[in-house]
Amino acid sequence: MSDILFQAELKNLPLIHRGKVRDIFAVDDEHMLIVTTDRLSAFDVVLPTPIPGKGRVLTQVSNFWFERLAHIVPNQLSTLRLEDVVPDATERAPLEGRSIVVRRLQALPVEAIVRGYLIGSGWKDYQREGRVCGIALPPGLELAGQLPEPLFTPSSKAAVGEHDENIDFDQVAALVGPDHADRMREVSLALYREAAEYARERGIIIADTKFEFGLDPKTGALTLIDEALTPDSSRFWPAESYRPGISPPSFDKQFVRDYLETLDWDKKAPGPQLPPEIVEQTAARYREALERLTG
Repeated sequence: MSDILFQAELKNLPLIHRGKVRDIFAVDDEHMLIVTTDRLSAFDVVLPTPIPGKGRVLTQVSNFWFERLAHIVPNQLSTLRLEDVVPDATERAPLEGRSIVVRRLQALPVEAIVRGYLIGSGWKDYQREGRVCGIALPPGLELAGQLPEPLFTPSSKAAVGEHDENIDFDQVAALVGPDHADRMREVSLALYREAAEYARERGIIIADTKFEFGLDPKTGALTLIDEALTPDSSRFWPAESYRPGISPPSFDKQFVRDYLETLDWDKKAPGPQLPPEIVEQTAARYREALERLTG
């Protein structure tokens, strides 16, 4: 249990924000420390049971993608190290492997979602109206089927405990400006396509994923922030057992969502405790995703 961090507390760095999974601290006027905890959220509720090692897995996976995809778009990472901003070794120990020092950027109020397969709310939309987030699709597509082309289906960002809402491209342009909206769509699709091809070679189908972006205050450049292509921000399916027409097993927190759907819970806080076997199986899925992607 020593591998668990549910909430980060630092003596000398002020807390800026405690999100569903990440705790963010001020370093100086140009930098922040992001600590990825072992909290897990489902249905926009932070569950009381942590997943051991989850924060370290998410950090390693994100850092892998930040480096691999830097030729497509710059990212938030800075040159500062954890020991530069938390010099006390005792205080630093629980943060090791789950923390990054990033540049302060102007976060954009849009979640850039890319869907490569028809699942989740997209499948429900398609069944109801033949569209996904207002984008018309051909008839006859199957549950979990691959889409003809990846779709950019953005949503608004919601506060903790509230639900994101799908928005169309015109609404994105109204929120961030048409130039940034075009660039966000172009970059999101490029990131997804390259990552999906790489992951497929390693036995993982990235069914969909979510990116977040900010603007560099000095250059105005669109910059990748938050996390990238992790089991928390994506649906990861094992390629060897994938079959269109059925909901595939997953390496991500969909496993926990499926368990929660069996409970008599109204999907409002507080969330239920997770039993040990669900915690262990979830942690194993996160670790396997990391191993497959990064070796």
